[in-house]
Amino acid sequence: MLNEETKRKLRLMNIGEFIEAIEMQSHDQQTLSLPFDDRFQRITDIVYQEKYNDKVQRLIKNAKFRLPKADVHDILYTDKRPISRGVMDEIASCKFVEDCKSIVFQGYTSSGKTFLGCAVGKEACRQQYRVKYIRLPELLSEYADKVSLTGGKTKVLNKYAAFKVLILDEWLIQDLSREDIEFIFELSERRFDTTSTIFCTLYRQEDWVKRLGGGAYAESIVERFAYNITWVETGDANMRQIYSHA
Repeated sequence: MLNEETKRKLRLMNIGEFIEAIEMQSHDQQTLSLPFDDRFQRITDIVYQEKYNDKVQRLIKNAKFRLPKADVHDILYTDKRPISRGVMDEIASCKFVEDCKSIVFQGYTSSGKTFLGCAVGKEACRQQYRVKYIRLPELLSEYADKVSLTGGKTKVLNKYAAFKVLILDEWLIQDLSREDIEFIFELSERRFDTTSTIFCTLYRQEDWVKRLGGGAYAESIVERFAYNITWVETGDANMRQIYSHA
């Protein structure tokens, strides 16, 4: 058994989980009969898993998913949805995050775009990436509230540029002011080629420039995401209606 001083030191090193794992072993005669290396390996595996689980749950909580129960294992594949299982499996591997690529889920209202965005975002959390979900109207509202404060614009830009995966839901759903477009341009510039963005939107790629007001800013924003992106059409099947009858 560990003495109190040893327990104190383990807690100070932020590995207090070792205490419970060692005490569990002390009550298992079969485990106690194993060589020290084997026992230590088992303890390490237990502690690692607990710390990993805690970190993932913390990342999921901090991501603020609109649909926290969304999961890639619960994606519905039917003939009514033009969603490829192979494409979604590739996306769920989160290789796109390693490659700093982006994803677009585009389709009609209630076609499951938000579910897919949150499900992929949760998978990124499981691979220990920092993820943030936010609706574009909420992001622009936060920016408008902070921009008049000293250093407010920079703080908002730095905050959202720092997330390895940023999920922008309701992308381009509202009319944008010139200030909105300039902010989106600056944010896209900071995130370009170093992070991944997941867009959930009603609008096809050819509509983006118009929705962004046309002109140089719009062209520049779209250009940053024109080639290094995976486009997933979610179709027109009403997933809320389908699940309500399930």
